[in-house]
Amino acid sequence: MKTDVLIVGAGAAGLMCALTAGQRGRRVLVVDHANKPGKKILMSGGGRCNFTNLGASPANYLSANPHFAKSALARYTPADFIALVEKHGIAYHEKELGQLFCDESSKQIVRLLLDECAAAGVRIETSCGVERVRRTDEGFGVLTAHGEVHAESLVVASGGLSIPSMGASGFGYELARQFGHAVLPMRAGLVPLTLSGKHQEHYADLAGVALPLAEARVGKRAFRAGLLFTHRGLSGPAILQISSYWQPGDDLRLDLLPDTGDDWLLPQRAARPDAELKTVLADALPKRLAQRLCELWFPSRPMRQYRDAELREIARQLHDWPIVASGTEGYRTAEVTLGGVDTDGLSSSTMQSKLVPGLYFIGEVVDVTGWLGGYNFQWAWASGHAAGEVV
Repeated sequence: MKTDVLIVGAGAAGLMCALTAGQRGRRVLVVDHANKPGKKILMSGGGRCNFTNLGASPANYLSANPHFAKSALARYTPADFIALVEKHGIAYHEKELGQLFCDESSKQIVRLLLDECAAAGVRIETSCGVERVRRTDEGFGVLTAHGEVHAESLVVASGGLSIPSMGASGFGYELARQFGHAVLPMRAGLVPLTLSGKHQEHYADLAGVALPLAEARVGKRAFRAGLLFTHRGLSGPAILQISSYWQPGDDLRLDLLPDTGDDWLLPQRAARPDAELKTVLADALPKRLAQRLCELWFPSRPMRQYRDAELREIARQLHDWPIVASGTEGYRTAEVTLGGVDTDGLSSSTMQSKLVPGLYFIGEVVDVTGWLGGYNFQWAWASGHAAGEVV
């Protein structure tokens, strides 16, 4: 069969590209090897889809070229997608830090995209993998599980390697290499960190203990958010955020009490001289964590027995707690894939290949990775829209 535009991948970026191109009157076919469209959308945000972030800007993205995302993000903003959400009558709320979620279900976002695609005449075929792609005089010949498709434009929106249980694959990277594109090294991002050896032994039985606010730091990069101890290591938003910047061997530090100063234990001693340190710490930290800190590092005794300098040093250590992570939980639980198709080979305004006219790469397969909190969806909308306007 023939079509104007063939899009490989029925995720957020692919569907946005499809509806945008369809609205321009282009004949669009979307194929996906998964059994239904938008599988990662459905499971995102705890089933409520953190569909954008009000503060999305290029500063919230990692890329070998930090300027690449500027054009697309400027031309399709959070306000543009919010207008689409409101057009479809979907109730939403801001959770924190500009993060927008559906009040009800992430299914509403998938339905919005599918309804827009249907209105624009877009065809979507699921359980339809791609077996071979070749260049032709008219564009591309693509052999799919449902037969051969001839298309003027080919858009690769196949996602990254994260969450293979959702059908993630390396197809997009293989295709990029086939057509001469560089693919930058990939690794799991927005992912829990693991501990090993004595470092794991210190914390393993604290699994389930959570800090509502902590700060995770690697070098000059720091994130304040919740933190969770797990059986294998550390998770929670602060850890997921810093994981995209951390690599094995990097010095990782935690501020366990970011809203306190170095002197906060001194008035505690004055008010409660007979209370033990572990009791005082348990009022500021989860009790099990406070006890573990005192068992291993801060021998507990009545507060009156501590000198000013000792209390300041304890507070300072709590603000600069070293964690020796051994690795990450990998793509199995990662929300995104860092690295990918090198942006040097793509147009920042259209996402089109500089090497192969008519070939486009959008979404997670590209070396643009957002922070936790709706930024990756905004990149999907923006890059999909940028390509959809020109394919």
